[in-house]
Amino acid sequence: MKTNSSTSAVIIANGRFPRHPLPLSYIDNATFIVCCDGAANEFIALGGTPDAIVGDGDSISEENRKRFANILHIVHDQEINDLTKSVNYCIEQGITDIVIVGGTGKREDHTLGNISLLAEYIRKVNVIMATNWGLFTPIQSNRVFQSFKGEAVSLFSFDPEPITTYGLQYPLDNRVLTTGRAYKEKRPFRNQAC
Repeated sequence: MKTNSSTSAVIIANGRFPRHPLPLSYIDNATFIVCCDGAANEFIALGGTPDAIVGDGDSISEENRKRFANILHIVHDQEINDLTKSVNYCIEQGITDIVIVGGTGKREDHTLGNISLLAEYIRKVNVIMATNWGLFTPIQSNRVFQSFKGEAVSLFSFDPEPITTYGLQYPLDNRVLTTGRAYKEKRPFRNQAC
């Protein structure tokens, strides 16, 4: 069994397996890969070898269950999903930086749940979610993002805290985005940071 001497990991969730170069690059460059149990089947079928497989064990094939028994970590708690089990596993391993791929794209309820859980995960570790369509970056304090002119940005808030942005064509000034309301900036940036 491979041990993780790094403080970073990629978690492959059981959504749509990445096809876009951005999330695939995270997998290709990963030093430690954790698969949610359902995602392990597809990752292994594509030639990948996970360093850990985490979940309740309901989705992994019997063949892979036997073949990877030494890295299979079964967590029976049904109050949390397999992605959260995988994040918790990473934290237990001392991992502080996590990239989640495959967190969206199949069931909408799982997609919404996985995206909203980023707000919980960021309280424990540095985390982002890379999809075939973009990058979700949860924040809980001041943050600077590099961007390029014309890049689309969407902001979502799960907490009723004021948000101030700079560098957007239409910046927000101490504005509260209520739960369920998003702010989309589809116009060109004035400069390179927001």
